[in-house]
Amino acid sequence: MHNPVLKAMAAACLALAAGGAQATADPLHNAVITAAYNGDAAGMLGADHGFAADAGSNVSGLDPYLSNAEFISADYALVFDFAPNGHLTIYNNGPLAAGSYSASFDFGATLAAPITGFGVTDAGVTTGTPVLTLVNNHTIAIDLSAVNWNGDYSPLETAITLQSPTAPVPEPAAAWMLLAGLGLLGRLRRKQN
Repeated sequence: MHNPVLKAMAAACLALAAGGAQATADPLHNAVITAAYNGDAAGMLGADHGFAADAGSNVSGLDPYLSNAEFISADYALVFDFAPNGHLTIYNNGPLAAGSYSASFDFGATLAAPITGFGVTDAGVTTGTPVLTLVNNHTIAIDLSAVNWNGDYSPLETAITLQSPTAPVPEPAAAWMLLAGLGLLGRLRRKQN
């Protein structure tokens, strides 16, 4: 096949029959997150509101181009930084006294797929056991009450996993379209000779 038109038609037929390739984006790309700290929406301050204690400050969008944290607890004890690739890094903002330190994050319908996992990827210098919970397919919760941070601004890294995208199911007519396209290509080829 030396004719570029025939090559393009063959490629189009194959792409139609295969259903086309699908690229996967970062799982948290453009997510909008609603957060609560110790069960209180007012306990979390979001980047979209300049970390001010405004109404609705517990809602913040993930900006994939900025390295700023998305949330700070209203007592300024903890910082929560989400990344588009699904990582959540939590920092202590100074020494933490014994107490209750829990947070929840609801992504609503802004994710491309349901959340299927949430786990620690790197505890850094922290010790103790954070309790990570998958509340439902769009909400995670973390209890940091048993974590010893062992220094100021110590990172605890976690990862959120989304359900893998499934390949599209080809339509039954796709095989017939492929055969018809190949037949047309053969016919055009014979006419050229």
